[in-house]
Amino acid sequence: MSPSASVHSAVEPAETPLTPESWGKLGMWIFLAGDAVGFGVLLASYGGMRATSADWPSPYAVLGINLTAAMTFLLICSSVTMVKALEWLGKGDRSKCRMFLFFTALGGAIFVSCQAYEWSKLIHEGLHINGNPWGASLFGTSFFLVTGFHGLHVTGGVIYLVSMIRYVTNRPAPAASYNAVEITGLYWHFVDLVWIMVFTFMYLI
Repeated sequence: MSPSASVHSAVEPAETPLTPESWGKLGMWIFLAGDAVGFGVLLASYGGMRATSADWPSPYAVLGINLTAAMTFLLICSSVTMVKALEWLGKGDRSKCRMFLFFTALGGAIFVSCQAYEWSKLIHEGLHINGNPWGASLFGTSFFLVTGFHGLHVTGGVIYLVSMIRYVTNRPAPAASYNAVEITGLYWHFVDLVWIMVFTFMYLI
């Protein structure tokens, strides 16, 4: 076994199905499964409305993808920094873990800011929740509902990450916070994956 592997195994707490750590992770998986169903219903409803509307606007033409492509890249990068945060915590370095958690939270905050800018721009151009100048009124309804629901998840994730920075700082040893940061990572990677699906279905196709 390599030195780094031995350090990692010494820091990462061993789990059994009955430990509080395992229950916490199971609880997050159950929450994410329910959330995945919610997003699936929203995207399926969007697809159904689009398929049955003859005057559905072209998302690519109306929304554009330059800003949202950059936002997508930003979220992907934030997933990488989340992985690095857990990696450094596994090596026993809380300082670098906090740094990468901060970068992850910063990426999420920038994403939400960009989404707010996109919304204000589209509203100024005439896109509203009950109508738009390009075609089917449900286009605006579905756009704001899906992207807004995801934006709330990102905002919640940023708050979650900030709380984890404080949590890691206040815990006496890295092993005591490893599981909590790992669970945070599950949530953040889920939010990133959902956005890739939203971006694909609502902006590209």
